[in-house]
Amino acid sequence: MTFYPFIRRAISSKFFSVHKSHLLRSPSTFHHALTRINHSPSSSYSSLPSYMRAAVFSEPNKPLTIQEFHMPRPKAGEVLIKIKACGVCHSDLHVIKGEIPFPSPCVVGHEITGEVVEHGPLTDRKTIERLPIGAHVVGAFIMPCGNCSYCSKGHDDLCEDFFAFNRAKGTLYDGETRLFLHRDGKPIYMYSMGGLAEYCVTPAHGVSILPKSLPYTESAILGCAVFTAYGAMAHAAEVCPGDSIAIIGIGGVGSSCLQIARAFGASYIIAVDVQDDKLLKAKTIGATHTINSHKEDAIEKIREITGGMGVDIAVEALGRPQTFMQCTQSVKDGGKAVMIGLAQAGSVGEIDINRLVRRK
Repeated sequence: MTFYPFIRRAISSKFFSVHKSHLLRSPSTFHHALTRINHSPSSSYSSLPSYMRAAVFSEPNKPLTIQEFHMPRPKAGEVLIKIKACGVCHSDLHVIKGEIPFPSPCVVGHEITGEVVEHGPLTDRKTIERLPIGAHVVGAFIMPCGNCSYCSKGHDDLCEDFFAFNRAKGTLYDGETRLFLHRDGKPIYMYSMGGLAEYCVTPAHGVSILPKSLPYTESAILGCAVFTAYGAMAHAAEVCPGDSIAIIGIGGVGSSCLQIARAFGASYIIAVDVQDDKLLKAKTIGATHTINSHKEDAIEKIREITGGMGVDIAVEALGRPQTFMQCTQSVKDGGKAVMIGLAQAGSVGEIDINRLVRRK
């Protein structure tokens, strides 16, 4: 068995909506973006509004509050994006619940689509030509700096600056936030680009052009759930036609894994979850078999489906010790266990050492 602790990313993708009380209370369905109250588009800072609104997280398990900010300003190599849609991923919820430490107060949200409205001063011409004013873009939740040892080798998901500055300090890569409250200028930290807002600043390396044929709302999860799933399927799992695969945890990433595994020609595609509604949906997007692990022993059922062998590939897309164990115990000799579920800080997954050592 080959063990792959791959990309540490998100699980589900729903959307917050702004209530009349101006408190962001709970995830809504995949129906509305954060807000539709953006000002008219602009190609120059002088015609942008002087302030914007964003959802601020202050302490665990408290409602996010809508507050006014000075219009954020991009620096060299950065772009200002007018946000059209922002998903809420489970890694955002980990922060909101206090399960993952992060500086606060902060603005969360990293699954964004939007429109480029300004380039930072001294931004190079190549970047300006790639991301012209008015371009439709999708953001990547790991915003690669493009310069560190990992980025230079194409390993953007391990970007040193992203983890040293953004994830550790809540800033961009000069050690400063771009978010300041309108009333008193107080700095507010950024979880990724701080996408639950009307505008955000992100390094230009962290956005890609979104084809205009793709709607903003449905495309917001591309920069996290879908790219994570594609990376896991293509580069870690290396799914080939005829492979059997079990996907444990059918949230945003897991459901994307299902569809990509189907596109890659996997044979048995086994969806494992504890919610019947998710499993019913999984059947419509690629799953050949479903297992409710509250009602059945997932490991035994997977072996039954595969003639006692186990699957070629098992993917853990939830981030819990129990599903970690299910993943490692579900693969056949020489199979691959791929871990992409982000866990609560301090979570530990057990593994049978001999099973790991004596397999491929």
